[in-house]
Amino acid sequence: MRWINLKTNLQKGIFTVAVGLVLWFLPVPAGLKPQAMHMFAIFVATIVGFILHPLPIGAIALISVGLTGFLKVVKPAEALSGFGNATIWLIVSAFLFALGFIKSGLGKRIAYKIMAAIGSSSLKLGYTMAITDFIISPATPSNTARGGGILFPIVRSLCVAFESEPDEKSRKRIGSYLMKSTFQADCITSSMFITSVAPNSLCVALAAQSVGVNLSWGGWALACIVPGLLALVICPYLVYKLFPPELKETPEAPEIARKELAAMGPMSSDEKTVLGVFILALGLWATSSFTGFNATMIALVCIGIMLARHAIEWEDVIKEKGAWDTLVWMGGLMSLATALNKSGFIKWFAKIVAANMGGITGITALIILCLIYMYAHYGFASLSAHVSAMFAAFAAVAVAAGAPAGLTAMALASLTGIMGGLTHYATGPAPIYFGAGYLTQAEWWKIGFICSIVNVICFLGVGTIWWKVIGLW
Repeated sequence: MRWINLKTNLQKGIFTVAVGLVLWFLPVPAGLKPQAMHMFAIFVATIVGFILHPLPIGAIALISVGLTGFLKVVKPAEALSGFGNATIWLIVSAFLFALGFIKSGLGKRIAYKIMAAIGSSSLKLGYTMAITDFIISPATPSNTARGGGILFPIVRSLCVAFESEPDEKSRKRIGSYLMKSTFQADCITSSMFITSVAPNSLCVALAAQSVGVNLSWGGWALACIVPGLLALVICPYLVYKLFPPELKETPEAPEIARKELAAMGPMSSDEKTVLGVFILALGLWATSSFTGFNATMIALVCIGIMLARHAIEWEDVIKEKGAWDTLVWMGGLMSLATALNKSGFIKWFAKIVAANMGGITGITALIILCLIYMYAHYGFASLSAHVSAMFAAFAAVAVAAGAPAGLTAMALASLTGIMGGLTHYATGPAPIYFGAGYLTQAEWWKIGFICSIVNVICFLGVGTIWWKVIGLW
């Protein structure tokens, strides 16, 4: 079996390298420098590697960065420039925030508190999970950690408590509804904050590089709060109607929550520390446009407070593989994207595509590109790979066609989280919830597609109007 897996990965690796070599040796199009074509070859091969996974994506990123310097496509300092990107370090910090939520038990306590207050029906339990996800999402840049690590165990326990198991007889009692509703809500909150899912920071960096738009933490939050909350209000009710649970009332749920809270006891000092630091960070992030404090520096100071208070330990930081894996592959990709943009390739590509769009208006072009960007995710199993492959090019094309740069950047960025709700492989928590066995693949795809339409209307319809009001475009 190891040989089969190795052979499969070897084949994927050979294909990835072949793609890069073919592009490297293609004739250079008019208007491009050889350096730009070579940079494009390495970049495309990297994205193919991200999609196929012949090696972990961090390893692929390091190899690609090394090749750009070794082959003298860029200077060594430029090849390593992405690792100093402040937005990437913001995401690393947010991973450590999430560690605090999970280790201290604060995430579970928040969920049980809300459940004890409003969890007396199936629909209210759906809203309980959505509200909890929303509260902790700004400090949890891994939707897998948030949806899978914090909320999924609670949802699974509720299903068992209400005798709803993953079989044809009892799955529809309440389990199917709670699993799908909680997952879809997790996808919505992933679009609402830069720090609610790691690829959002990639969108920020690529927006700055490709169309010159700088999206701050507060600016993103303000832009997405209205369409995001609207989508969150609709989501549990929509899934409730699409896949109604047999059990409508759940009077036992508040009591279950109170028992769990009693077992947890009073808030620990670690929970109080994490809560206080989280509130401090939110306040400083939200007011950074007035205070001038950098969002990344705020996050690092807050992490320092948690370390000083021993809410998390340095050993915990070292062991947080998700944070350091993200730093490596995103830093590497940022270096590649920066070099590709500086080479002039993105500008050249945008002009070529825009010139062939047949007089379509900028807004129309943006709408078409957004829909293609959204539903192309049926072909991806990673939000990060999708953003890496399509965001910069689509943003540049839309702006070249006449769409406002601010609107373009926010429209594409806001879709990054919600497109994870399409399939059972679309994002990290998807296989966790689908794998629980409460929904068939057909049910999952059907509900996911219908929810995606509503989410797109919320973000690109209502959102566009809201973004005009706040002066984003």
